[in-house]
Amino acid sequence: MSDPTPLSAVLAELIARRGFARTQGVAQLAVAWREVAGEKIASMTKVICLQRGVFEVGVANSALLSELTTFHRATLLPKLQAKYPEQKIRDLKFKLRSDLQKKE
Repeated sequence: MSDPTPLSAVLAELIARRGFARTQGVAQLAVAWREVAGEKIASMTKVICLQRGVFEVGVANSALLSELTTFHRATLLPKLQAKYPEQKIRDLKFKLRSDLQKKE
C-alpha cells in the first residue's frame, strides 16, 4: 500500500488542471500591458498569453495590427522587458482577433 498523497500536491494538480493559475496570470499580464501600451491601445487589444517568452496580444482589426507591428512594437517590447524583467519576455506578437471587433 502506498503512502497517502499530501494535500498540497493534490491542490497543486487541481489548480493546474483547472487552469486557475493561468487565468490569474493572464489578468496580471493584462494589467502590465495596459500600463505599457496605454489606455487607447489597450482598449482595442486583449492579452492572449505569455508562452516561452513570447507575449501575444490580440487586436481588433487589420489596420491596428499593421500599426502596432510596424510602428509600436519596437518601443513596446523594450518597455515590457524593462518593466517586467522577471517575465523574460523575448518577443511581442500581435494576432488578429475577430472577437474583439465592436458590434454595431
